[in-house]
Amino acid sequence: MQGEDDLRGLAKIMAFMRAVSVILIITHLYWFCYGVFAERGWSLELVNKILQNFNRTTGLFGNPLYSKFFAGVLLGLSCLGTKGVKNEKITWRKILVVLGFGVALFFFNTPLLKLSVDFAATFYILSTGSGYIFLMMAGVWMSRLLKHNLMDDVFNNENESFQQERKLLYNEYSVNLPTQFYYQGKWHNGWINVVNPFRATIVLGTPGSGKSYAVVNNYIKQHIEKGFSMYIYDFKFDDLSTIAYNHLLNHSEGYTVKPRFYIINFDDPRKSHRCNPLNPDFMTDISDAYEAAYTIMLNLNRSWIQKQGDFFVESPIILLAAIIWFLKIYRDGKYCTFPHAIELLNKKYEDVFTILTSYSDLENYLSPFMDAWKGGAQDQLQGQIASAKIPLSRMISPQLYWVMTGDDFSLDINNPKEPKILCVGNNPDRQNIYSAALGLYNSRIVKLINKKGQLKSSIIIDELPTIYFRGLDNLIATARSNKVSVCLGFQDFSQLARDYGDKESKVIQNTVGNIFSGQVVGETAKALSERFGKVLQRRQSISINRNDTSTSISTQLDSLIPASKISTLTQGFFVGAVSDNFDERIKQKMFHAEIVVDNKKVTAETKNYQKIPEILSFKDEQGEDMTTQEIQVNYKQVKKDIVLIIESEMGRIKNDPDLQHLINQNNNF
Repeated sequence: MQGEDDLRGLAKIMAFMRAVSVILIITHLYWFCYGVFAERGWSLELVNKILQNFNRTTGLFGNPLYSKFFAGVLLGLSCLGTKGVKNEKITWRKILVVLGFGVALFFFNTPLLKLSVDFAATFYILSTGSGYIFLMMAGVWMSRLLKHNLMDDVFNNENESFQQERKLLYNEYSVNLPTQFYYQGKWHNGWINVVNPFRATIVLGTPGSGKSYAVVNNYIKQHIEKGFSMYIYDFKFDDLSTIAYNHLLNHSEGYTVKPRFYIINFDDPRKSHRCNPLNPDFMTDISDAYEAAYTIMLNLNRSWIQKQGDFFVESPIILLAAIIWFLKIYRDGKYCTFPHAIELLNKKYEDVFTILTSYSDLENYLSPFMDAWKGGAQDQLQGQIASAKIPLSRMISPQLYWVMTGDDFSLDINNPKEPKILCVGNNPDRQNIYSAALGLYNSRIVKLINKKGQLKSSIIIDELPTIYFRGLDNLIATARSNKVSVCLGFQDFSQLARDYGDKESKVIQNTVGNIFSGQVVGETAKALSERFGKVLQRRQSISINRNDTSTSISTQLDSLIPASKISTLTQGFFVGAVSDNFDERIKQKMFHAEIVVDNKKVTAETKNYQKIPEILSFKDEQGEDMTTQEIQVNYKQVKKDIVLIIESEMGRIKNDPDLQHLINQNNNF
């Protein structure tokens, strides 16, 4: 009740002020148009004396603007307290137009000092009165203006904008990306500070969202500048490799020992180093052979990822593992290469099993095959062997054999004495073939780099689902203390789940500390929105009727970055969150911003890039290209090696009385 009484009292004061304003303007017109009123006998002597005394005391009518000014002030004050019915059709544009007319007619309309002409007086009275009415209309409309118009922010941009990190937090490992973000109606400059890249990073985005251009490329450049050894999986060779090669040429000052640049490229052996991923020096146990076989077979048969543990999945893996381990222990691993393993597997299985079971290390390992063989289950045995032979036969390639039978370098890329930057190139047209071989390099690198006392290293894998990276989840979970940074680029979580399986995909998603996302849709957008959490947002409701307008404002927990926003991000805009350290706290971990890339600088750098030079020359003394001939010679040599191994081993078994039963068994079946 007290509040209503106060409002009534305020309304009476406003009405009184407006009445005084109207009386003042009528008096103004009477004073300055007195001649017209006097001629018609509309003047009163008493009124004249009162006005003369009032003017003598205050000087209010000494100038036409004085009385107009006070009348205008009183009118304005009275309008401030007016409680009008809100109308969404009233706009500032309409108010300013009416206000402009009112000011022009009211303040810039000066009467003649000796006004005696009826027309002039009538014009002045009408124009001044009209100006006053226009001013009153503008004031009333201001009170009826819908100040909180819900239609002004239909996409809820203001509620969903938030303060972001504006300081550069730099350390010897960090990746720092400049940004621009929208907050409180303005654009601000900020930074995305990945101060701990060893907690792993995911970069998501549909094709064309800018994830490689804005994020992955910066990881490569900044880590080279800070002296990281590096492994880069270049799906569209040689996009990333060219960037890494040229950046190393221009920024090698960050290294104590300058790293060597190596490339694995099956398409063009002249632009590829040779490396044996099954180097016997780095295989210490038969489990290493099993890991290698596992990686190869699951890369060749992606559907097997979902069927791990099945009999017809494990059988070919075990067979290939046994062959790899045999090659490792045979003559100190002289023939322990992946091409030799493929060739040996494709020989007669009677000879292969006879040779393998002659070694006690492998006898128990091959018991499922031997049981089928001895039990006469030829169909089962043929199925087990065919499950290994058929997919591996796709990899019989002279070029692949050439690259994987040499030893130009070792895969311990973060060896402080011999740091390396290794780029492995795939080809979208042949990814089903190359991915298995490259996956083998990956699995060997994971084991070799995740050790203490090594150089800080960076694993960059763009288009992760195109290759099966065995042990990736374990690397992310355990390699932080060994200074191994992992950056994974792919399109969305469903793609990862399809190629890695639900369990491993979930582990990767949930153990990564830093996440960047460009435009993604569907379940991925929803999952990210839930990850970023909720925040208190203002909600407004307005009810307008013929008598009054009621406005209610409330707060409600809602998504900080809703899925709809993530699914409509512009190219170059990213949402995400970063992790911090004990001694480097980041208050604003989440971001929704444009990553600023200096396009002119990047274009200038790209123009000056050197092509990756040829690594090997196959020209003879006359300058003729002997590439095909050299590669074919190596291909045939691998086949000869396996023939000699079989002949040698079968001869050894025949001459050893303790192994004679294996020959008899072979003859029986």
